[in-house]
Amino acid sequence: MPADPRLAAFAAQPLRPGDFYHTPEGYLVFTEQYHRRRGFCCGSGCRHCPWKKR
Repeated sequence: MPADPRLAAFAAQPLRPGDFYHTPEGYLVFTEQYHRRRGFCCGSGCRHCPWKKR
């Protein structure tokens, strides 16, 4: 499946304070703030996705 062009356009923008944090294991995790600014679900099952089914 081709990559969503919206993801590429958004990825070109710089990260802002509060957009992510690192877990104790060293993973970078995007916050709900980041996802809301992006404006759509990418379908990757992100931990803080405000659009995921609960």
